[in-house]
Amino acid sequence: MSSQSNTPLILDGKALSNQIELELAGRVQALRQKLDGMVPVLATILVGGDPSSATYVRMKGKACERVGLESRRVELPEETTTAELLSEITKLNEDPRVCGILLQHPVPSQIDERACFNHIDLAKDVDGVTVLGFGRMSMGEAAYGSATPAGIMRLLSHYRVPVEGKHAVVIGRSPILGKPVAMMLLNANATVTICHSKTQNLSEIVKTADIVVGAVGRPEFIKGEWIKDGAVVVDAGYHQGGIGDIELSAVIDKCSAYTPVPGGVGPMTIATLIAQTVEAAEKLAVKTGRFG
Repeated sequence: MSSQSNTPLILDGKALSNQIELELAGRVQALRQKLDGMVPVLATILVGGDPSSATYVRMKGKACERVGLESRRVELPEETTTAELLSEITKLNEDPRVCGILLQHPVPSQIDERACFNHIDLAKDVDGVTVLGFGRMSMGEAAYGSATPAGIMRLLSHYRVPVEGKHAVVIGRSPILGKPVAMMLLNANATVTICHSKTQNLSEIVKTADIVVGAVGRPEFIKGEWIKDGAVVVDAGYHQGGIGDIELSAVIDKCSAYTPVPGGVGPMTIATLIAQTVEAAEKLAVKTGRFG
């Protein structure tokens, strides 16, 4: 991971996610044999007709099929109330065949999204969205991490990117990306600075980073000239036209490693969600011996 290298390391999330899925397919097959053919279920809840959200849900369903899980889609109308959504989550919490629950973000504005996230059973919170799960993860206790941050950490680990002792700058503070990835990096012994769109002297702070994580949700908000030579660049954004939160075209020649957009962080999000669902299924199988 030297800054002297002429060719940066591509942190290929697509290739790694394919490897992960092959391993998961074997685990699911073994699990189904133990359970006399019963198939673990990942339930996805989509509220309203947002086309991007519908696409993400379809992609997660296809990933389930590839590894042998059952994908159960719960589709609710745009006018759904908080109480109605909570009721649907309760049903899934109580269904013994459902091992993981995913509530697709964002939900329509009239819904209390945080209350609905927190209503998901911790044992089925495979997307790592509950406050309790976040707290446990932050304290280093057992919990499913938010899927995108956990995917980023798995990507860094797989490619043996040094994290311990490094200065990581995270630009973004959302509860399902910026904050959890900062805590995961801290738990991996990085020194972490959390910035956001209102941070003063942002460019100067980014220039000190050994690892830059773009998680602000604005296309190419983080400029290439802000990033120092030899830094590791992780772009968790995706916007129309196939660009991320970081001006990648301006850093590829000088960084030591980077995640491509697309094909970097995105595939790892889905692979991590599926991996955590399989883990949840294995734990429930041990606990109950069956799903239904």
